[in-house]
Amino acid sequence: MNALSANAAITTGRGQLVTFRRQSLAMARWRVLWVALMFAAIAAAAVLRIAYLGLADHGPSRTSLEEALLPSRGEITDRNGIPLARAFPAYALWYNPRALGDSGAPLVKSPQEVAARLKAIFPEIDEVDVAERLASGKPGYLRRRVLPEDANKVQSIGELALEMPRENDRHYPQGQLAAHVLGYVNSDSQGKIGMEQVLDQQLRDHATRGTSVPLSIDIRVQGALEDELRKGMLAVNAMGAAGIVLDVDTGEVMALASLPEFDPNAVTSEDLVLPEERSKRGETPRAFNRVTNQVYELGSTFKPLSIAAAIDAGVVRDFGKRWNAEPLEVGRFTIKDLKPKGETLNVPEALIYSSNTVTARVADELGPERLRRTMMDLGMHERPYIELPARGHPIWPGDDWRRLRNMTVSYGHGIAVTPLHLASAYAAMVNGGIWRPATLHKLDTADIPRGRRVYKASTSARMRQLLRMITLYGTGKNADAPGFRVGGKTGSAEKPGAGGYRRSSLVSTFAAAFPMDRPRYVVIAMLDEPHGTVASSFQRTAGWTAAPIVGKLVPRIGPLLGVQPDTSRDVDMSDLGPLVPEKH
Repeated sequence: MNALSANAAITTGRGQLVTFRRQSLAMARWRVLWVALMFAAIAAAAVLRIAYLGLADHGPSRTSLEEALLPSRGEITDRNGIPLARAFPAYALWYNPRALGDSGAPLVKSPQEVAARLKAIFPEIDEVDVAERLASGKPGYLRRRVLPEDANKVQSIGELALEMPRENDRHYPQGQLAAHVLGYVNSDSQGKIGMEQVLDQQLRDHATRGTSVPLSIDIRVQGALEDELRKGMLAVNAMGAAGIVLDVDTGEVMALASLPEFDPNAVTSEDLVLPEERSKRGETPRAFNRVTNQVYELGSTFKPLSIAAAIDAGVVRDFGKRWNAEPLEVGRFTIKDLKPKGETLNVPEALIYSSNTVTARVADELGPERLRRTMMDLGMHERPYIELPARGHPIWPGDDWRRLRNMTVSYGHGIAVTPLHLASAYAAMVNGGIWRPATLHKLDTADIPRGRRVYKASTSARMRQLLRMITLYGTGKNADAPGFRVGGKTGSAEKPGAGGYRRSSLVSTFAAAFPMDRPRYVVIAMLDEPHGTVASSFQRTAGWTAAPIVGKLVPRIGPLLGVQPDTSRDVDMSDLGPLVPEKH
């Protein structure tokens, strides 16, 4: 019994073990199956998600790595792709007095010793000021834009309180060139003044940060313009200068300069706001744009615009007609010429000799309403058309033009506009009669605005002849550049002041276009308060101060803009016949 019981027990145990093993094996198989099904479901979900993203195009545009590698701000270039403004990673020098904790001194060495060591690395810093800031115990920047090699030198000083955080910085590789076009970026990474402000949102946009925004300017032309303006300004001790080169057919600004300039890499408070004593002397901050934001009475440069309006209206048909050139009394006011050339002059002579009296009489016959309408069509009553935020309001005579006001406006007095207003008006006068807004954006052919007609095409052709005559025989002789067929008009206007005009203060301007047989570009050069010097034969007027700037500039920029000198051709003036004076 005992043996049988033992065998039965053994048999029963073996059966239970086999059953347990079978159950375990079945469970393991089910577990493997569930795991396989789970992985299959996950794989299917992943495949479906990938397919959905691929078909719906809802995938992320950039990975976090790509985002990290992008610059903090988009690049600005000139029309040829030359970089004008770009972002790059840089170091800054930050003073953290709590780097060693709240207890104990913030510096191991004395503030004076640390300041001396920093002075050896950065010679331009104020050692005394830095020592005082270190001694004050207040955190803050000691310097922005630190080069990597200089950052290593700062670290070698051995002061933990001198921290070198990495920051994104804005750099202008061309320095001061085109500063008033570009503007700058402040410490809060916001664009200010120029196209940095205009394009601020676009340059910050993640979708465009990896791309560049081309402007209309040609940096080669910009450099030549600033160079010649600076030479001209210094030669006659002028307090400022302004210039612009404008494409007459598109309105694109090829160059725009205001002097004195500022450095967008290192903008100071005085660049933005002058001390009170300098403001009282009539000076303006370096960041102030004279081309778009300052209004001037631009004098005789308005005479061709007025004569063109008279030709357009049929008031001037016979160019041989003699007009009274003697002083003209209107009420208590007398209009007279600076240098009278006789009792009578025809219209070509009036422009060549810059006659106020003949221009006023032509405008009087034209009438206030028609001259006013022309000036409005040229945009003289509104702020200049350009993208820059700094745009000056013209001093406009209003709607009620009396007889005297009409006469004085015809030769550029009683109305104050910016040099950009003048550039756009001259472009319309010589390009066939179409006014277009100026722009700092590079335009494709399809983007060129249609503009509005101001003058007849025949009037524009006639004005090209007359402007060329002024440069050949009149006050613009010093602007003539052999082979480039320059045409233009001088303007010298006294600046207004307390109690009337200041005879000792002039604004001298030369408004030109070239080549006059097929105008491509308008050039404006203006000097603010030039003085008579040896360089100008002791003359202050535009023919001796502003015109030579254009005469030197055009040969420099012409070939860059595709205009080659050609002395074998010129403007056809044969139909004017005996009206063309002898060249002296």
